[in-house]
Amino acid sequence: MDGRLFGTNGVRGVVNEDMTADLALRLGKAIGAALGGDVAVATDTRASADMMRAAVSSGIMAAGSDVHDLGVLPTPALQHYVRAHGGVKGGVMVTASHNPPQFNGVKYISSDGTEASREEEEGVEAMCSQEAPCVPWGSVGAVRKVAGAGEAYVDSVVSKVDAEAIKAAGLRVCLDCANGAACETTPMLLERLGVAAVTINCNPQGCPGRPSEPTEENLSDLLAMTRATGSDLGIAHDGDADRCVFVAGDGTYVSGDKSLALLSRHALSKRKGAVVTPVSTSSLVEEVVNGAGGSVVYTKVGAPTVARRMIEARAVFGGEENGGLIFPEHQYCRDAGMAVATMLECIAREGPLGGQVSTLPVYHTVKRKVGCPEGMKADVLRHIAGESAGARVDDTDGVKAIFDDGWVLARPSGTEPLFRIFSESKDERVASSRADRYEAAVREYLGRRFD
Repeated sequence: MDGRLFGTNGVRGVVNEDMTADLALRLGKAIGAALGGDVAVATDTRASADMMRAAVSSGIMAAGSDVHDLGVLPTPALQHYVRAHGGVKGGVMVTASHNPPQFNGVKYISSDGTEASREEEEGVEAMCSQEAPCVPWGSVGAVRKVAGAGEAYVDSVVSKVDAEAIKAAGLRVCLDCANGAACETTPMLLERLGVAAVTINCNPQGCPGRPSEPTEENLSDLLAMTRATGSDLGIAHDGDADRCVFVAGDGTYVSGDKSLALLSRHALSKRKGAVVTPVSTSSLVEEVVNGAGGSVVYTKVGAPTVARRMIEARAVFGGEENGGLIFPEHQYCRDAGMAVATMLECIAREGPLGGQVSTLPVYHTVKRKVGCPEGMKADVLRHIAGESAGARVDDTDGVKAIFDDGWVLARPSGTEPLFRIFSESKDERVASSRADRYEAAVREYLGRRFD
C-alpha cells in the first residue's frame, strides 16, 4: 500500500473494491497509534456503516486506544464532541459525504476538532504502507457506547444564536436530510428554536432518497414542497451534514456562493475582519464582503485548508461555494447546524431570504467536469496553463485564469478522477463560452494522449 490515501476530505472509495474493511482496519491502527489515546468514532447512515465502523474501531483498539462509539452523527457533531472532551485525542468519521451510496470513507479528526492537517495525514499514510504494530493482548483498547453527543451539539449551536428572535419570528421550513446523518439533530435543532418543520428524506435507512449532493437538479422535491407549503426556508443537507444549501420561500434554489455572501455580510455586521474562502468561490462574495467593510483571503479548495487559514487570519467567517460554512465562534469546521441556525437568525432579523438574495450583485457561474485519470492530472494542468496566454494566472489551486470580464478555474478533484472547470462572468454568454473552450481543451488533450 503506497502513495497518497487522503484526498481533499478524507479517504474514500467504493465499498469492497477500493474502500475495504482491510483498509479501514489499517487506517484505524495507524490513527490509533498516531493519536495514542481515546478516539471518538461516528458514522453517517450508509448501508456499509456498521462494517466500516467495526473495522476502523478494531484497528484503533489493536493500537491500544479506547473507542468512544457515538453512533450515527453529523460530522460537525463528532468534531464538537472531540473538541469538548479533553480526554479524547481525536476522531474518525465514517462517511463518504456527498458521494453515491456505494462509496464510504474515513475522515480523520485532530484533537482540536478540525480535520487533520496534511502532515498528520502523511503520518497515517506512512504507517498504512507497512504493517502497523499492535499492542500486547493485555493492552488492547475497548469500546464505550456514548449517548447524547447529538443533543450536546444542538445545545451548543442554540447558545450561539439569538434563539428568542428566531422563536418570535414564527418561521416554517422544509427540511431534506438525504436520509443522512442529520435526520435526528436538525429536526431537534428546529424544535429547540421554535421553528415548524415539514420533512422529506429524514429516514436514516441507508439509501439517500435522492442523490446526496445538494445541487439544484437533485432537490426538485424540496423546491416544490417549500413553495407549496408556504415555508419561509428550504434546507438541504449532504450525507454527513457538514454542508447545507438553502431554498427561498418561493421555491428558488439559492447557490452556496449566495449563502456564503449573505452570511458573510451578517457576520461582518457584528465584527469587521477577514472572510476566508477558496479560489473557486464566486466574485460576488468578494464584492459583498468589501462593501460590508471586510476583506477576502483566498485559499486552496478544501475545508481543512480554509479552517486553518481562518485561524491564522483570525477571520470572522469562512466557507466554500458548495454549502460548507465555518463559524469561528463555534468551531473551525464546516458546520451545517450553525448554518441553519444562523440563516434563521438572519431571516428573523433582516427579512425573507428571497429579498436578501435580490440585493446581491449578479454573476453567472458555469460548472463543468471532465473524467481524468489520476496519473494525468498534472499533465492536464500544465496544458491548461499554456492555454491561458493573455490572462493573469493564479496557481493557488489548479489554474485560475483571470480576465477583465471574468475568470476560469480548472483544477483536479481531490476526491474523484475528475477535472473540475468553473467559469464566471457578469455576462452569461462569456461565462458559458469560456467554460466550453476550457472543457474542450481538456477533452482534446486527453483524447490526443489516449489515441
